[in-house]
Formats: sequence, structure tokens, C-alpha cells
Amino acid sequence: MPDPIHEEALTTPLPGSILTIEREFDAPRESVWMAWTDPEQVKLWWAPQEFTTPVCRISLRVGGTFFVCMRSPDRRDYCSISFYREIAAPERLVATMSFADPQGNIVPASTYGMSSDFPREMLLSVTLSESGGKTKMTLSHAGIPSGSEMDNAREGWIQSLDKLEAVLEAAKSKRA
Repeated sequence: MPDPIHEEALTTPLPGSILTIEREFDAPRESVWMAWTDPEQVKLWWAPQEFTTPVCRISLRVGGTFFVCMRSPDRRDYCSISFYREIAAPERLVATMSFADPQGNIVPASTYGMSSDFPREMLLSVTLSESGGKTKMTLSHAGIPSGSEMDNAREGWIQSLDKLEAVLEAAKSKRA
């Protein structure tokens, strides 16, 4: 498998192809960081409502991979593979993101019935800042085609982040 960390940088995303979401979580930054970097925690929240995440493998190092498969209610799997480009614990993650088959091979978005306008490689960045025991998260997902694909991605991320918030709240309740 090629190592994208040593390949030429991504092309500049097209205007309108960058999804940015900001969220504040009532949790310390370290807890949010662990929710993004511990495979068992990722499985609890990564995917829209009604989806599950049966597979998550993380090699948390620059050039390492983040492989995840989410499962729809009709039991169809949607997999992606990412290669970490930047890791600054517990503050920032930057990774490429591509659709993948269950073995981790990069495939076109059309494999999953999505637009062929998706690039082979997108870029995901997550920045976490803490203030007063709460964490502000800024997520940027670059390379998403505009229109319905952007709308679907936004809704999918919002639902996933709602699940993340519930996971963090449950963990907080257990600590209290």
C-alpha cells in the first residue's frame, strides 16, 4: 500500500468543498482526544444514528493508519482508511481520508453508491482547545463535493458528534 505521507501533497480543495463544524463538549480535552484516538471509544460514536462501527483500527503515529468500517441498519458496511499527517497530542489530528474496501484498499466513492465527484483522497483535521474544563472542537473535512454530498456529510458528522457527546457525558457520569 502506498504511503501518502511521502507522496505529493493533496491538491487545493475546490471552493465549497470544505465542511467545517465547531462543537463544544462538556469534557476535558484529554477525554475528547482519547475518544478520537482509542479504537474502542471510536467504535461507540463513529457513524450516524442507527449505524454501528464494528471495526476500528488505529496506528497513532505520523504515517500510521486509521481504518474504520461503519455498518448501516441494513447491514451494509462503509469503510474508510486514513493516513495520519500530523499528530499533536492532545491538540490536533490531521489525516488523509479515503473510501476503502474491508481490506483497507482505497476504492472510489462510487463503490458505496456515492458521487464520482469525490476525490480519491480528502483531508480531515480536528483541533481541540480546552477552556474551563470544556473542549472546543473544530473539525474540517476538505474535498467533499458540494450539493447533496456536502449536505449528507454534514448531517452524518452532526449525528456522529451527537453520539460522541453522549459517550463523553456517560463517561463523565461514571466519574462523578
